[in-house]
Amino acid sequence: MSRTSPAIPFGERPPGTSRRVLLAAGGAGALTLAVSCASGGSADPGPRAAGAQAEGTPRRGGRLRAAFPGGGANENLDPHLANLFVDVARAKALFDKLADYGADLAPVPRLAAGWEADPGLVTWRVRLRPAAFHDGRPVTAEDVLYSFRRIADPKRAFRAKASLEPIDLDASSAPDPSTVEFRLKRPYAEFPNTLAAFGAYIVPKDTDSFERPVGSGPFTFVSFKPGSSLLLRRNEKYWEGAPHLNELEFVVAGEESARTNALLGGQVEYAHELNPATARVHEGKGRITVLRLRNSAMQGFVMKTDRPPFGDPRVRQAFFLIADRRELVDGALSGAGEVGNDLFGKGYRYYAAGIPQRTQDLAKARELLREAGAEGLRVTLDTAPAATGFVEAAGIFKEQAAKAGVTVEVRVGNKDTYWKDILTGGTLASYRSGAMPIESHVSQRLLSGSTTNATQWHAKDFDDLYQQIQSTHDEGLRTALYERMQRRLHAEGGFLIWGFADWIVATANRVRGVAVTAPANTLDWARFDRVWLA
Repeated sequence: MSRTSPAIPFGERPPGTSRRVLLAAGGAGALTLAVSCASGGSADPGPRAAGAQAEGTPRRGGRLRAAFPGGGANENLDPHLANLFVDVARAKALFDKLADYGADLAPVPRLAAGWEADPGLVTWRVRLRPAAFHDGRPVTAEDVLYSFRRIADPKRAFRAKASLEPIDLDASSAPDPSTVEFRLKRPYAEFPNTLAAFGAYIVPKDTDSFERPVGSGPFTFVSFKPGSSLLLRRNEKYWEGAPHLNELEFVVAGEESARTNALLGGQVEYAHELNPATARVHEGKGRITVLRLRNSAMQGFVMKTDRPPFGDPRVRQAFFLIADRRELVDGALSGAGEVGNDLFGKGYRYYAAGIPQRTQDLAKARELLREAGAEGLRVTLDTAPAATGFVEAAGIFKEQAAKAGVTVEVRVGNKDTYWKDILTGGTLASYRSGAMPIESHVSQRLLSGSTTNATQWHAKDFDDLYQQIQSTHDEGLRTALYERMQRRLHAEGGFLIWGFADWIVATANRVRGVAVTAPANTLDWARFDRVWLA
């Protein structure tokens, strides 16, 4: 696995940045309450971490040390700049968002007590719950508007900026201290996803320095050494109840072996991001506890649908049938995952689970290639060591394609420029993605105007269907429209999604309360306020 893993909720990253492994995704619901993001309001969250590693009665006290890959000496605690997993884990310990994603990637209220839309789905009223910043000031609607306007500042480069694009922040207002009225640029039925957007943390009004951050989160700031450690203390007045731990310390350990050895040696109690080989060595041996977050990161290939040979849907369909998904999971992921069905978001809200599982059919693949005039096809598969299993999967698929008469040339590129290179270049490439709602996957990757459209899928009727979904109040109707959309992508899209990888963390045996069904970067992932030491 990579040394520095970003909490990036999509398969791409900004051009010129170094290699990062992307966020985990998937899994069944981890929360007791499933909160709808339809136009009606939402209830309070209720009990937490139903899928947690829970044993016995929580015990108060102690310090937990958590080892993560870090970002070096230039690290800072501005939550709007969060990029790596460690950044996000630290941000959620210190700050809150209006909402966050449950295990099925549906938004769950946090600082927002609920929301409701007008009939046109253009004006959304968000009600805030009573909460306070660490210095005692109440969290108000003005803090929310300031935070969102800071993120959306065109002179800055905050990750949540694109997610906030649908909001007309100049026309949005604070009718009273506990109400925010968001005016949108167009109907958007899934607007609550925006409240849970990656990096959309609420900070006190006029805050622009984070040397000693003041948030509303479950822990308060004590000290910070960039590239080394962050020490936090329990917030006794946290709106959701004080954490069990007295203190939480984030420790930076870039190498996976260093994190594992620190855990084995008792220097830390939590190690983030283990590779499958390490997990197999230690799982069930009694020294540490290995936790697998199933259905975590989507793994696949992208086919450019706007150019030969994949401009012909029959060639794309042939490639779907060439893939032996189980062999790819076993070989490229060491078995740490499960097969995919050429659709994003397995286990997520709106996922079309009723579409039959596609399996390898080499005879049918050969027939489709003959019909397309593509017998003896030669194609280049771009890959790079930019994520776990990429190069291995490319080699396995090359052998599978040969059985259908297709010659695949594997071209290993520069890991540091890989995502930029394959966004518009080449014809076939390795791809990976982490947790995001299916709606976000569609809007960011599959519309004609999407900025990260790696398959170059352009279809006006598909764009129109997306707009129809976002103008539809009824969640049942939206679900049916999403299924229609996914059936088309399954039949002729450009994503060959062969698997979903596990995400692996490990803890000392005395650690309790770690959620095991929460994808990374969702609400119950890295919920150290719900962890305790037995």
